[in-house]
Amino acid sequence: MPNSVHVVAVLEAKPGKRDALLSAFADNLAAVLAEKGCITYAPSTDHDATQVEYGENTVVVVEEWATLDDLKAHSAAPHMAAFSATVSDIVSRRAIHILKPA
Repeated sequence: MPNSVHVVAVLEAKPGKRDALLSAFADNLAAVLAEKGCITYAPSTDHDATQVEYGENTVVVVEEWATLDDLKAHSAAPHMAAFSATVSDIVSRRAIHILKPA
C-alpha cells in the first residue's frame, strides 16, 4: 500500500522478562489485529541466523497500518493503554520508529 504507515517498535525487556513481555503481546494480539487499518502486527525476536542481534531481552514489533489516522487510533485504544500498564514494569526501554514506504 503506497500510503500505508510502517512501524518498527523495539522494546527491551528487563533481564529475564522477555517471556512475560511476549505473553502480554499474545494476550493483546487479537484485539490489535481486529483494529481498523491493521495490516500487520507481528512481535518478533532474533532468529538463529541473525547477523546482528537485538539481544535476548528484545522484542521487535513489525507493524503496517493503512493510514496514519489508523495508527493514531491504535495508540489511543483502551486495550493499548491496558497493555502499556501491564508491561510498564517489564520494559526497560522502547523506541518506536514510524516510517513511510520509500
